[in-house]
Amino acid sequence: METISKINHDSIPKPITTTTTTTTFHSGPFSKLLTSTSSELFRFAVVLLVISIQVFFVLHKWNPIFHLLSLTYFFLVFAIKPLLSKPKVYLVDFSCLQPPNFCRVPFSSFLEHSSIIESFDTESINFMAKILHSSGLSEETYLPPALHYIPPITNLRESIREAHLVLFPIMEDLLSKTKLSPQEIDILIINCSGFCPSPSLSSIIINKYSMRDDIKSFNLSGMGCSAGILAVDLAQNLLKVYKNSYAVILSTEILSTGWYPGNEKPKLLLNCLFRMGSAAILLTNKDDGKENFKYKLLHALRLQSAFDDKAYYSAIREEDGNGMTGVTITRDLMPVAGEILRSNITLLGSSILPFLEKFRYGVSIFRKRFLHKSAEVYVPDFRKVIQHFVLPTSGRLLIREIGKGLKLGDREIEAALMTLRRFGNQSSSSLWYELAYMEGKGRVKKGDKVWQLGMGSGPKCGNVVWECVRPIIDESSKGPWADRIH
Repeated sequence: METISKINHDSIPKPITTTTTTTTFHSGPFSKLLTSTSSELFRFAVVLLVISIQVFFVLHKWNPIFHLLSLTYFFLVFAIKPLLSKPKVYLVDFSCLQPPNFCRVPFSSFLEHSSIIESFDTESINFMAKILHSSGLSEETYLPPALHYIPPITNLRESIREAHLVLFPIMEDLLSKTKLSPQEIDILIINCSGFCPSPSLSSIIINKYSMRDDIKSFNLSGMGCSAGILAVDLAQNLLKVYKNSYAVILSTEILSTGWYPGNEKPKLLLNCLFRMGSAAILLTNKDDGKENFKYKLLHALRLQSAFDDKAYYSAIREEDGNGMTGVTITRDLMPVAGEILRSNITLLGSSILPFLEKFRYGVSIFRKRFLHKSAEVYVPDFRKVIQHFVLPTSGRLLIREIGKGLKLGDREIEAALMTLRRFGNQSSSSLWYELAYMEGKGRVKKGDKVWQLGMGSGPKCGNVVWECVRPIIDESSKGPWADRIH
């Protein structure tokens, strides 16, 4: 009997290292761009048609009732219908963890402790030192208490303690900010990629805060750095079903379970780059009190490329030759990230870009595919519709490459670089530290649009676009940047 799978996966999958494999992505993004552009052209044609009909009626002095009928139809189809088909989701507020000072880990301490741990050889220590000093991280990032021991303690009990340390403070801060009772929460979503205990993390929170017995709780694991954005997408879909509700999202990563004590270099990267962090976000579809809400959700989009073997194996958790578990980062990761980002730009751009930008991009794609293979693809200028860009903090090189690909300046990538430097890569919660930085700097104004872009293993790419709906003031003295922004 033939297997259903397109490849025969081993029990322990191995990274694909061949350089002859090419990544092939579906043509869906381009098709959706064409559909969007065609829709814009159709709307424009309808407007011209209505104007022409009105001119015709005027010139022939027809009964005014014909004017009224044509205008009424146009108004119902193109003005009222879109408003009725999109329920509104708001971001009330969010909180980010300020890790305790006793968790701070300077490079010297990290390397000294690592050299004492017998599992690392000299080559691995030198490699981690090189990565740290070129990473873009400062000396003031944080690791959980379990990783300050020699050797690190990575058992279940310490991981549970770490979960308490990163989740309870932000939950309490969010409830205090919003004056919300735990019993008022209708939906709870927690995302943590590498730690999935039983009872679940969501059950830990429900137990701690004595939440209702009918709360809808969800736990997202293994979804990588994009999980926070995927959680927002899940929440907004749930809020379409459950009216008049509050949804809380907790985004974090438990680092004690992800520590790699071996000597394979591709697995040592996460030891050097990932640091403590967590965020709590409150969403709602209520209208009461919306004058106090910060943002309105405009767009949510997710994209993945796990169907492709090269992409699938570009970042994968597996055991090394000695049975030590770690996440292997292959050299394919950067080109794979570039491919999925290009597809992502096409999809998101078809929803938010002005018609002229979509048209120029579509024409350039058509020219490259069918006329001149060597022609460059036009990069749309997202700054015409987006004022603030929240980018993945996976590394200084990746931040600059994404900024270059989107034609962003130093100001647009500043929040990502500063978050990486001050806090390191905090996985899914980093995007909220960046937004807190922008708010603390006083840059987000009413009416501004914010694009949060999350990229994670799988590989997956998630996007949300927010519109600021009230003035953001006095945020510099609050949150994780209070000791840096004055």
